[in-house]
Formats: sequence, structure tokens, C-alpha cells
Amino acid sequence: MLKDFQGLEISTESLDTVKAIDTFIHESLSIGNNTKIIFEAVITEPSCALANIYAAVVHLFARSPDSISHARYFLDIAIQCRTNEREQRYLASVDAWVKGDIFQAIARSAVPKAIAHHEVIAEVFPQDLLSLHICQYHQRNSGDSEGMLRVAQKVFSFNQNNSYMLGMLAYALEENLDLLAAEEMGRRATEIQHNNRWAHHAVVHALENRGCFEDGIAWVNDVCDTWEESTPAFRNHLWWHACLFYLDAENTAKVLELYDNQIWGHANKENWHEQINSISLLLRMELRGIDVRQRWQEIATYLQGRVHERILGYHDLHYVYALVRAHRYDWINQILANMRTHAESCSVPYVGQVWTEVAIPGACAMIAHAQQDWGQAIALFEQVRSRLQEIGGTNIQQDLFEQVYIDALINVDRNQAAFELLTKRAALRQNIPAVERLLSAVGKKLASTIC
Repeated sequence: MLKDFQGLEISTESLDTVKAIDTFIHESLSIGNNTKIIFEAVITEPSCALANIYAAVVHLFARSPDSISHARYFLDIAIQCRTNEREQRYLASVDAWVKGDIFQAIARSAVPKAIAHHEVIAEVFPQDLLSLHICQYHQRNSGDSEGMLRVAQKVFSFNQNNSYMLGMLAYALEENLDLLAAEEMGRRATEIQHNNRWAHHAVVHALENRGCFEDGIAWVNDVCDTWEESTPAFRNHLWWHACLFYLDAENTAKVLELYDNQIWGHANKENWHEQINSISLLLRMELRGIDVRQRWQEIATYLQGRVHERILGYHDLHYVYALVRAHRYDWINQILANMRTHAESCSVPYVGQVWTEVAIPGACAMIAHAQQDWGQAIALFEQVRSRLQEIGGTNIQQDLFEQVYIDALINVDRNQAAFELLTKRAALRQNIPAVERLLSAVGKKLASTIC
């Protein structure tokens, strides 16, 4: 057996295979645009289990309609290959991912006290940072922020000078709202490796959550020179974050310029990730009173492919909103029907419950808000607000739903509830002009009712 650059054994005798795997790991951890190099390893050595497993991972991260079938193809090959202990754990975790059982994949199998595959890898092979990356990906999409931090801290002492490790710990700290520590850790990671785009992302999150839009704009300008080397979807997402800073700075012209040139204008318009970024940004702009003109119709044209695609409930809440704004009720009804079918047919009971109890009423809440049915939107949001993190998305992405809920409250003069939420927002994200204005306006309305 040979070893990768992390000192971990791979079931191969080919130096070319190891070189491709090393490049794949670096590209994956830095969110680079050359992860497909792993397919060269599969071609060079079809009998390498880890190369085939990683090829399956590439397809699963893509979340395309064919991802599962393509991933299954490579896993079926890997099953026939020689494997060591670590590769067997990878095989089991990715197999669980293909089957939709991410809780088994990251570690919460139905068997009480069972130790999950990625957490076992973290314990036995703590220098395996790609396993940590995949584990945190699942934890983020299932709302387990504490788990993200726990598994990162478990392996930190073995990798404490590694830029990738610092970036992933920074992101976990941010998702647990330890924002100053997250920013410091992300900046350290970037000092070690300037093109660590995952660390860039963690710092952006920490600054956005604190309302530091001026520092955020400066950070974007410092690190965006490497973003063209990222995957198209992640590049798009990083510029989406930049737009949030300019939105808080009330630089409307810059937000629209970036939307038209870097977000939707530069997008692969069939890509779900880039569609979500665009929809989210348009809605945030409208909540700030910006006229987005024909842009809803431009996005809706490309959403037909999403009608039968159920990946994360978080996605569907965006799709239905855009479709209402573009008056495509035929597709909305199909999405809701398919969401119900998906919930009923899920092989993992907990997943089906989340779709039924959170995603579907959440989608209906977004539809109600888009239709200006404020009362219905409020009632549905109040049913699911405490569980929305279970349908996917980061805390900043999830914050959109809180903004929509507050907007509905204001529109029906639920001023006390709106004032309390806005007060919390102003305390966490200080000196955001739009938040301060809303808080003042709602406070005056509230005071006038008391008088």
C-alpha cells in the first residue's frame, strides 16, 4: 500500500493514482474547480476502491438528477475492490449517503449507541480531513451545528497548523455563533493558504452575522482574486455573500451590478445552487424595497427542472417563492404534490417526517407571503420556525425565512412581536441602517397604540 499526502494508506501500488487522489483532496478542501481529476485515477486504476468511492462523492456533491445512479455505479465497483479499514468506513458512509440515510452516514444509525462511520474515521484516522469535510456537510444540512463543532474539535489537535483544518473549525464555530473566534480562525487559515476558499467563506459568515458590512467588503476585496479558481457554484455563492454586504451598506447600484454580472448573469442557469443564490438575493432586495423588475420571470424560466427534484426542503422554499412571483402556479402545484409524495415514500422515517412537518408547511408559508396573504404566512411560519434548520441551509441562508416572517408581522401590525425580533436583530447585527429604520418605525407604531 502507498500513502497519500496526509500519511494515510491507500489500497494501491500506483503513484499516479496517489497523485490524482492527493490533488482531488486538495481541490475538495479548498473548493477548487478540478475535483474531476479523480476520474483520471479511476481510469488509471479501475480496481482502486478509494478512487471509485471519491468518484461517487463527486457525483453526490453535485446533487444533479443523475447523482444517485452515477454514484451507485462507482460504489458497486468499489465494493468488489480490495479495501483497508478506513476505506471500508468510507464505503459504508457513502453507501448510506446514496440511500438517503445521512444520519447513518454521519453517525446516528437506528442502532442505539452505534458509532458512525465518519466519526470513527475521525477517532482512528484524525488526519483525514476530507472525511471531516463530508461529515460537516451532512451535519450542516441536517441542522446539527453542535455536531459540526464536536467532530472538528475531535481532530483539531492532530491538524492544528493545517489551513484546511482551521477553515473547517472556523466554519463550525460560526455556525455555533462563536463569531469572533470563527473570524480569527478563518483569517489564520487564509494567512497559511491564501486560496482556502472555505476559510474565506467562514470569515464572510462571521462578519455578516455581526453586521460588519464594511469589514466584509474589505475582506471580499482581499481574497476574491482566487474565486475564479473555485467551482462555478461556489464562486457564485461567494459573490452572493459579497452582495449581502453591499445590501447592508445600502449600495443598491452595486448589488444590482453584482447580481446581473456575477450572480445570475454569470450563472449556469440550470444549476440549482446558482438558482437558489439568485432567488434568495432577489427576495432580500425586495424586502429592502428594491424594484427587481423582470428578474423573477428570468429565473422562473429555468425552474421547470426543479419540479420533480427533491433534494433539500430548503431548496423548495425558494423555488415556490420565485414561481409565485412569476405567476407559474402550475409548477407550484406540481412541486407541492411531489413534496407530499416524497415525504410519504421516504425510506428513512425521520426524513419523511421532516418533509411532512417542516418542509411542506414551510413552502406553503413562503407561497402565502409571496401572495401577500400575511395571516396565513404568519400562522404557517409559527408552526415550523423552530425546526426550519432541519431542512438544510446555513444560519445566514436560514435567516431569510426570519426576515420574511418579520415582514409579514409588520404588514398586519403585529408590532409587539415584530419589535421583539427586530430588537434582537439590531443587538446581534449592529448599525445596519435598514434594521435600525424598521426598528424605529415599528417602535413608533407600538408606542402610538400604547398611548
